[in-house]
Amino acid sequence: MQGADKLSFFPYQAIVDRPRITWPDDARVAVWVIPNIEHFHIEIGGNAPDIRNHSRRDYGNRVGVWRIMETLAKHNVRGTVALNAEVGRFYPRIMEEVTKLKWELMGHGLTNSVLLTGMPKDEESALIAEVHEAIGQWGQTMRGWLGPGLSETWHTLDLLRESGVEYVCDWVNDDLPYRMNNGLYSIPYSIELNDMPLFNMPSIDIGEFERRIRETFDVLYEEGARNGRVMAIALHPFLIGVPHRIRALDRALSYIASHGNVWFATGSEIIDAYRSQEHKK
Repeated sequence: MQGADKLSFFPYQAIVDRPRITWPDDARVAVWVIPNIEHFHIEIGGNAPDIRNHSRRDYGNRVGVWRIMETLAKHNVRGTVALNAEVGRFYPRIMEEVTKLKWELMGHGLTNSVLLTGMPKDEESALIAEVHEAIGQWGQTMRGWLGPGLSETWHTLDLLRESGVEYVCDWVNDDLPYRMNNGLYSIPYSIELNDMPLFNMPSIDIGEFERRIRETFDVLYEEGARNGRVMAIALHPFLIGVPHRIRALDRALSYIASHGNVWFATGSEIIDAYRSQEHKK
């Protein structure tokens, strides 16, 4: 597979040629919210402790994630967690609450301090198996996957398929799910509505983030009258979970929820709904 063209992974499909997809209750847009709950090693950036960066990220797990949980619960939104498996070891309290909220858990590597890029196949296979087992310990099956930093190797998609994963988020190239050549499904994820690239230096204004969410929703909602759409909002507790940003998320979700024909769903629910119709086309 190394050096293969992208068509080896999936076919090209123009959005205007896609068969009509309908979501439950005739929703125009399926909206899924993805809290990235992660563990970073304190050695991040060098041999000495990187206190400044590590503690900033640790704030998300100590404080920020609880604000996200409260905000999503207010709007009856179940998150789909992109989970670093090491979170279960270092932050079991978070996992207890995630389980209580019935959020979906999808794999996100062991730690975001280690990307998949350049990883040998056997090592990557063992890593995926370890994440799969860790999620199983919390009573769920790992159906979805987001690579740490959206990283993959030439072997990732086939290794995920072999491990029983059903959908992957790394390919941010569509507003509808699609079936990849090996049987995995790609689900719409987002860099554009993702607080990681937007709130790190240089950081956009929080009002701009809220405006982007509204503008994105408005366009997808209009298009969704002709064919269903998927909207992803990707969040990181140490970014959106700080005091001066969390209310913007609250307002954005309120705006979306004020419209009819909107379905707040998990990743697996979206893929199940899509797949049930795909086989009838």
